[in-house]
Order: sequence, then C-alpha cells, then structure tokens
Amino acid sequence: MRIAVISRVFSRSGGGAESYSVALVQQLSSRHEIHVFAQESNQPVAGVTYHRVFCLSRKPRWINQVLFAIATWMQTRSGFDVVHSHENTWHGQIQTIHVRPLRHNLFFARSGMRRFVQWVKVALSPRLVTYMLLEGARFKASPARKVVATSESLRRECEQAYPDSQGDVSVITPGTHCPQHLPTRLQARQQLRLPRAGRLVLFVANDYARKGLDALLQAMKHLPADIRLVVVGNPKSAPKYRQKVDQMGLGGRIHFLGSLDDLSLAYCAADCLAHPTLEDSYAMVVLEAMAHGLPVVVSGPEHCGISQQLTQGSEALLLPDPRDAQRLAQLIGSVLGDTDLAANLRSHGLKFAERHSWERAALQYEQLYLQAASRH
Repeated sequence: MRIAVISRVFSRSGGGAESYSVALVQQLSSRHEIHVFAQESNQPVAGVTYHRVFCLSRKPRWINQVLFAIATWMQTRSGFDVVHSHENTWHGQIQTIHVRPLRHNLFFARSGMRRFVQWVKVALSPRLVTYMLLEGARFKASPARKVVATSESLRRECEQAYPDSQGDVSVITPGTHCPQHLPTRLQARQQLRLPRAGRLVLFVANDYARKGLDALLQAMKHLPADIRLVVVGNPKSAPKYRQKVDQMGLGGRIHFLGSLDDLSLAYCAADCLAHPTLEDSYAMVVLEAMAHGLPVVVSGPEHCGISQQLTQGSEALLLPDPRDAQRLAQLIGSVLGDTDLAANLRSHGLKFAERHSWERAALQYEQLYLQAASRH
C-alpha cells in the first residue's frame, strides 16, 4: 500500500507520540511504500520518502497547527491508499490519539455554571476554538475513518469527551523491541560519561514537571548518597532544574544528559527506572525499560496508562500518589536494596515486554488500513 503518515515532529527524541510514529513506520516500511509529512525530522527510518512541510513559525503553536493541517491536507488529497495522522488534522482515514482530548480536559465532570464558564472561556480564545474544531474533526463519524487510542484509559476518555464515538475507538498500545546484544553496565556508563561506581536511577521525559521530576528530586534527599539520578530528555528545562538541584544540596548526584536518539545506553547504564508521572496516556519509556531488563517504579493506574496492565510487585512497583516523594524513595530503595526483588521485576517485566512487540501493533494497523482503503 501507498501510505501517507502525518507527524509534525518525526524523530525518536521528540517524545512518546513521536517515538510511536517512528517505530510504527519502521515496522511497516519493509512491506509498504511510506511517505512521511513533517515539519521537523532527522529522517530516522531508511527507505522512507520524506516531505518537509512548510513552517512559517513554530509560535504561536495553534496558528502553526492550522497551517500544518492545511499544508498536509493539500499534499495528501490524492495518490495514497491510506492517510494516517498522528496530529490534530481533519483529514486522514486513520487518526491515532496520543493524549487526553482537550474537550475532556475542559468539560468532563463539569455541569451547570461550571460548564457554561468553560464554554465562555473557549469562545473568547481563538486558540481553544481552533484546537476544539480540529479535534472535533478527528472524531467526526465516517465509514472510512478509524480512530485509534494508545491505551484503554485513553479510549475511555475519548468516548467520554465524544459520546458518539462509543464502540468505534480501537486500542493499539505501543510496542517495543527486546534487544539481544547489549553493552555491559560499565561500558554504557563509560560511553555516557557517567560515574562507574554507585547506583543509578534513570528518569526519561521531555516534560520534566508533568512526568514527576520534582517529586523524584525530593525523593533523592531521602536516599543514600551513593544513589545518583540520570535525567534524559529535552534540555529546555534543565537550567531551571539544575538551579533547583543546587538549592536542594543535590549537586554532583544529578546528571542531565539532554536528548538521546537512542535510549539503549541509558537503560543499560541504570539500575532502575523511576517514572512518577502525573499524567501519561501510556508511557512507552516504561515498556522500553522493561525490554532492557530494567526494574521499574511507576505511577499507578490512575495516573499512567501502562500501569493498568501491570501487577504490583510483579512487573513493576506502583506508586499510588506520584507526589508522595517519601513513598517514592521507599520504593526506589526497595528495588536498589533487594536483589531478589530486582531480579523478580526484571524477569516479569521482560516477559511483559516480549508480549508487546511493534510487529503486533503493525499487524493491527494493517487491518485498519485495509478496512479504510476498501471504503475510500
């Protein structure tokens, strides 16, 4: 099939949604003709045709989103069997939803005057009006359109925001690859220029605040001095957090590595992953860490989509309240101080990851592609 993929930032370092798009294209490119339409890309998948989409200015983001939607609509109106969008666009037979709908954030569980106030807020904001219109277009019922959520919890939120979509939203969770040949912990630390000795906790996120770095830094104050924290992700917020680290007296124990296109070295260098996210529709980083045999401490099901599939003490240690720094420190201390517990988490986590391959996800998408193309 000739498939157009719409993803504004097509790069593994862009974030979870971007990594999802890249990994899926990588899996499909061996048996389909894939064309990627993006404003930013380091062209991470060989054998794919890349189309650079016009970008007047990244800010304001809502205007750029409209211009991106118009440009990709014009470029993909014909010549493709399927158009697969990972963005807020009105076109695309396949619409993959990666984050909680704006309509859910604004209106769910609100009624009466509170709901009216929210509508007034939307009406007075060109930005919110634009996002609402684009989002509504993604969920508009059509025989040729398939909407996909990346987790079961996100599917429920989509159906709560758009009741007419009930029963029509598919769930295709992220996949992963379990690597066979990995560097040793010492080799990985040497390549990343991290301390050879001591225990390392890994934190991976582009949005440091939303993914729980504040609570994790507080937890570090309760942990022994030989335990260090490695922060990987968009370095935009790093200066603010470096200042915070110094104020907390944690200087020398926190290492900021910035963005990495390949996280394998970081997983191999660490002793455990901490992901105390406040909100995550799935959390691919947790699945990838498990695939590398890394024990995981992660927020519970109310805050993180993947945790709905995990059993406490088996595949991971679950944190009920991601803001509870003391409890977070206890869980991290348990993993790093109990070799039997760590081995158990590694074993069960690896088995969980092996059941969630990108090939499985690609086959599910191919079924949707065929259904959409037959009605196109």
